[in-house]
Amino acid sequence: MTEIKLTSNELNLISLFSSVTNASVRDCIVDEKMDRVIFVVNKGQMGLAIGKGGATIKQLQNVVGRKVELVEFSDDASEFVRNMLNADLVSDVRISDRPDGTKQAVVTVDAKKKGAVVGREGRNAEKARLLAKRYFQITNVLIVSPEQQLAGNRVNIDG
Repeated sequence: MTEIKLTSNELNLISLFSSVTNASVRDCIVDEKMDRVIFVVNKGQMGLAIGKGGATIKQLQNVVGRKVELVEFSDDASEFVRNMLNADLVSDVRISDRPDGTKQAVVTVDAKKKGAVVGREGRNAEKARLLAKRYFQITNVLIVSPEQQLAGNRVNIDG
């Protein structure tokens, strides 16, 4: 993993998050493009961070004045990507090395659930790309249905 540098604003948000939720937070990203703040919480801390009925997150969103999103950290890159994209909807995550030396994550989801996984305006996909690169140097996250994955693995032989 690479060293993560935080701005003073992000450090202040982490302090606020910890005091409001009592959860251990690992990282904070202020995403200006999507007008949100993403917190990466330590494994097992999601329930504490969300609060009963989402009350803690709602309170935090009111204080911060932006949408707050949470991701549960994992040392395993595949599990971390799964956590970023709604683990219940993800069938499989495969991390592979590309010919140019970069890493890629291929996320398989049911075709009917793909829109929910990608998110409105690609919010979830963008979050996955941002965090996968930040923590595991994964430069590309592809979200595909099983049908697309099979089609991509076909070998065409010209006679």
